[in-house]
Amino acid sequence: MSLQKKSTPDDYHPLNLCHLKKSSFIINRLYLIFHSIAIILLFCFRISSLFHSKNQPSIPHLFIFISELTLSFIWFLSQSFLWRPVTRTVFTHRLPEDDQLPPIDVFICTADPRSEPPLGVMNTVISAMALNYPAEKLSVYLSDDGGCPVTLEALREAFKFAKVWVPFCNKYDVMTICPDAYFTGPEVDDEVMVDSDEFRAHKRRIKEVYELFAQKVTQMSESKNCVSNKDHSAVVEAIVDESAHDETKIPLLVYVSREKRPSHPHQFKAGALNALIRVSSLIRNSPYILGLDCDMYCNDKDSARQAMCFHLDPKLSSSLAFVQFPQTFHNISKHDIYESQLRCYFKTLVRGMDGIKGPCLSGTCYYLKRESLYDLPLMHEDINLEELKQCFGSSNELIRSLYKKYDAKLQDHEKNLFQSLQETKHLVSCDYEKGTQWGNEASLLIQIYFSVTEDFFTSFKIHCKHWFSVNHIPSRPSFMGSCTTNLNDLLIQGTRWSAGLMEVALSRFSPLIYGPSRMPILQSFCYAWLAFFPAAFIPLWILATIPMLSLLNGISLYPKVTNPFFFVYLYVFVLSNLQHIREIHSTGASLQTWKHEQRVWMIKGITSHLYGSTRAIMEKLGAKEANFLPTNKVINEDEAKLNQMGIYNFQTSSMFLVPLCSLVTLNLLAFVVGIIRITTIHKEYIDSFFVQTFLSFYITLMGYPVLEGMMLRKDKGRIAPIAKTVRETELRIVRNRETKFPSKNGRNYSEAVRLRSCVGARRCARVSKVSRRPG
Repeated sequence: MSLQKKSTPDDYHPLNLCHLKKSSFIINRLYLIFHSIAIILLFCFRISSLFHSKNQPSIPHLFIFISELTLSFIWFLSQSFLWRPVTRTVFTHRLPEDDQLPPIDVFICTADPRSEPPLGVMNTVISAMALNYPAEKLSVYLSDDGGCPVTLEALREAFKFAKVWVPFCNKYDVMTICPDAYFTGPEVDDEVMVDSDEFRAHKRRIKEVYELFAQKVTQMSESKNCVSNKDHSAVVEAIVDESAHDETKIPLLVYVSREKRPSHPHQFKAGALNALIRVSSLIRNSPYILGLDCDMYCNDKDSARQAMCFHLDPKLSSSLAFVQFPQTFHNISKHDIYESQLRCYFKTLVRGMDGIKGPCLSGTCYYLKRESLYDLPLMHEDINLEELKQCFGSSNELIRSLYKKYDAKLQDHEKNLFQSLQETKHLVSCDYEKGTQWGNEASLLIQIYFSVTEDFFTSFKIHCKHWFSVNHIPSRPSFMGSCTTNLNDLLIQGTRWSAGLMEVALSRFSPLIYGPSRMPILQSFCYAWLAFFPAAFIPLWILATIPMLSLLNGISLYPKVTNPFFFVYLYVFVLSNLQHIREIHSTGASLQTWKHEQRVWMIKGITSHLYGSTRAIMEKLGAKEANFLPTNKVINEDEAKLNQMGIYNFQTSSMFLVPLCSLVTLNLLAFVVGIIRITTIHKEYIDSFFVQTFLSFYITLMGYPVLEGMMLRKDKGRIAPIAKTVRETELRIVRNRETKFPSKNGRNYSEAVRLRSCVGARRCARVSKVSRRPG
């Protein structure tokens, strides 16, 4: 069906179509009705248990009631995603000619050359430069928050290689435009050219050039200069190919490293993006922005044209803020035991949000309209220049650019470009945002310094200003990145996300309070579910402890098997899992995905969500400051091997391992005791404690890899005794940090190790926390 039911000319050919999934639409609403009835009946039983239990303590019942209320609240919010799921189709051949396409600025952010290897970053940059889009209308900006000279030198080398790679891709219509993926992956792109001697010879030459380039960048990254610097001046450098002919023209490439001083807060990725917004406004000021993570390379050369099918649609363009593409990953194993592909979100939830007013930003893989980031007065209104300066800063050139259209000939004017670059160094200085509204939640700027999950809060504020977005899932993945392949990175990443989401949930911008008056109620429920999802740690901790402790003490918390309410609990458990399995099947995943998603949800719930929510609460109380650690992108062969085999790698902090081991052991003990009592005591025990025994069995089954890691495995990824785990973890941290910071910080870390041998376990944990803070 079409996007809007309006009368259109007979010769009108839409650039895109939106399709409602009717089967899912009907099933989801029936599920909502029947499941809601069951939950109401479940509450009736729990309330009656609280007030009419005889010779039974009421505290355990109260805890279970709290867990059931919390789970029901989260479930109710999640149903907004299933209300109206849609898919979309684009017709790129109906786009206007190249000279009528709007310009695009590509933003790529990197922060640490040790955890984000320069060669991978350069492949992302080169793939963006090779997009099937007019070169004079494409500009690529690399933000180096590490201020590493090796990154700049590698970027210059990448530009040299792009001068031969981009023409090669254009000439032979290469689809895989990331050179590393092209030369190491299957040769599916070569099927058309397989009989061409010219193509084979040209490809061989390009491959030799790439291998030399990769070798040079790798050698740079292994040097002592390849370290993150948190005290450096601003550097902005534009790399332009002045000698290129029209047929070999490649996009403008700009390196940006904003000034960073220890005494000034740098606001993590949100600060880097705001710096790029200011710099790009003066250099090209393109109306659209493609945001990419440094490891998320372009896999489909036509993604920009696909996005323009939405942005240039006359029915959508006036109020469309961004087009979100899904994140896909090239290093997903066939098991995906860590649920790294985020199937539930990118293949189910965003389609539901798209059917309302659009998905939220996922931090990368989006084409954003620059105008949606501002809330500017119109040109015909009285413009208060001083008010604009209070918001955007003192730069007259920047304020002028807000009302100036893209200048396609800017790169041909070397003098103008040089002047713009001089001004941009002022825009990325530490003091520029001081006294302005950059990053303030009440400002005209949407990229807010409010939460470490800046993408979530940015899109929330955009949607609150009545913009909408669309989600597009093409048949060929448009972007490919690397995902977490070990438990440690998964839980650290989950803790960071949980902290950022709970910061919003507990603020005055909570979607349940701030959203309903500014957006559709279902969309505010979607944002509320994302914000409150980390609160799942409350019911998970309760359900993993209280029923088991009650079972060990002979306290029954659930209805007897002969009680009609038993079938209500059975119905809720079975129906929710069947719905989950149906969603998995509809996305083409295997049944094993259900098990892995359930397991990861439980693991994150009792670790990442707990620590992230605690951190958010402490920050609200002023007891802790936010920090940001980039996810490690370095490939470890041992970890990759375990991941491909579907074996968990438990080489992580005892902070994560202790809760996991303790709860799984408790549930195993409760299950064994329950089975012994069922087989030795009369039938009434089975009737009263069947649910609690089954619950302990289910949690033990989901936690089997933890038991296996503690008792059966002998490889490096096993769970070692706690004392040994603490020593190994600390020594690994010392080695990593001394490699990055061999002087002052290295001595601090060595001192932390020495203290470990002299103090008790509790003090060791405190020392470990201090030592793990980012330098």
